[in-house]
Order: sequence, then C-alpha cells, then structure tokens
Amino acid sequence: MKICQITGKKAMVGNKVSHSNAKTKRVFNPNLKTKKFFLEEEGRWVTLKVSAAAIRTINKNGLYAAIKSAKALGKIY
Repeated sequence: MKICQITGKKAMVGNKVSHSNAKTKRVFNPNLKTKKFFLEEEGRWVTLKVSAAAIRTINKNGLYAAIKSAKALGKIY
C-alpha cells in the first residue's frame, strides 16, 4: 500500500483539469521511498517506507522520537 509509515500520508483523489477545463479523476500519490535507518537504541537496522517529509522529520528529531510520536498519534502501519 502507498502509505507512509511515519506520517500516515496516503494517496488522495482529485481532478485532472485539461486546457478545455474538462475534468477527469486522478490520483495524487505521496512521495514514498523505501529507506533503511539505523535504530541506535536497539542497535539494528530497520527498513521503512517513508515520505520525503518523514525523512526530513527523522533527520531533525531522530528516528526513535519520530517512531514514538507516530505511535502516539496512531499513524504507524
């Protein structure tokens, strides 16, 4: 599934609007990357499917803090 494991971002549905203003349904997918992170507290590598925004959050706050806050908000999948 196309869901970020940290932020909970998932695909959205919207309209593709042509030059003639005809509207057809389309999907906006999140910018997901499969990335390995080293979890220092447990001394092991974890592989996560995360969005670009989640990678910035992990770089800023640390992996353990990001996972902890995601669990508290119920966004971990």
